[in-house]
Amino acid sequence: MSGFTGGCHCGAIRYEVTGEPVVARICHCDDCRRSGGSAFATNVFVKTDELKLTKGAPKTFHWTAASGNKRGRAFCGDCGTTVYVWNEARPEARGIRIGTIDDANFVQPKMHLWVSRALASTNLNDDLEKFDRQSP
Repeated sequence: MSGFTGGCHCGAIRYEVTGEPVVARICHCDDCRRSGGSAFATNVFVKTDELKLTKGAPKTFHWTAASGNKRGRAFCGDCGTTVYVWNEARPEARGIRIGTIDDANFVQPKMHLWVSRALASTNLNDDLEKFDRQSP
């Protein structure tokens, strides 16, 4: 699958990815849960230079994650949708939130991250690789 499009809930932010997704991961860390308002976040990682904003300009928020890495998220200033996240330790990648992709049927997550923080009600009975914290 080469390339895909997406955007925020209200349509003020739109993007296009021109290359292949690198990997998809399900993250259960506190930051992903809080910023998405859900039990976990599924992030589709793409190369930074293959992500192009085609409409609007997201607001950004920066913080220091539990790992000690500086993190950021880009979100719509109108509807609040988190569109993508990044980690300053990996500037070559952006994690696009699966819910913003127009047709995300191609997404096949490869692993669960931060399962040590997963909510007890979250079903982790699948064949995906699991990491208590961040993957190596």
